[in-house]
Amino acid sequence: MRADIVPGGTFPDYELTDHTQARRRLSTLQGIDPMILVLARGQYCPKDNQQHLELAANYSKIAVSYTQIVTISTDNLLSTKEFRAAVGAQWTFLSDAGRKVQKDLGIQEYTDPYHDPMIPYTLVLKPGLVIHSLYNGYWYWGRPSMDDLQRDLRDVLREVRPDWDLAAPGLREAWDAGDRSTFYPYEQDDRTHGVGTPGTKAT
Repeated sequence: MRADIVPGGTFPDYELTDHTQARRRLSTLQGIDPMILVLARGQYCPKDNQQHLELAANYSKIAVSYTQIVTISTDNLLSTKEFRAAVGAQWTFLSDAGRKVQKDLGIQEYTDPYHDPMIPYTLVLKPGLVIHSLYNGYWYWGRPSMDDLQRDLRDVLREVRPDWDLAAPGLREAWDAGDRSTFYPYEQDDRTHGVGTPGTKAT
């Protein structure tokens, strides 16, 4: 892995084609939320399939915690669609069939010249694509469990959410004064989010 891809560094804002054939940029997919980023070998790998089945089984928990997931693999577009469908994923899959990410990060899995995948990594990113943690998943036990992800994301949320603890000094006073800037979704338009109820549309 490239030397600057470490906790505290910033992950590159790659733009790739997603499973619907639309071009998507990582920063846009992340928005203001933490993100789980999975760099995968692809559909052919049973380890990748197992990891994604576990993520898919826990997706409802991830979604209600306002955390994004993105998977990037070296699959072509057809295999990307099939991979996503096979594991029941509801998040964005990006195709890096041209090995842009693999080459830029220096993570070619040279032990598999037939598939020429990238070494699988899973990263937990703070808003702004800032790296909180990364896991080398060449061997399956190197990949994060859901407990690992929950611990990491708890630490991230405590750091980046001003309203993590509603008992924190000044929060109630700000709310009563009509200042919503420290309450999720922060500076976003209240017309698309219920005030004080993240993700709920206002009526």
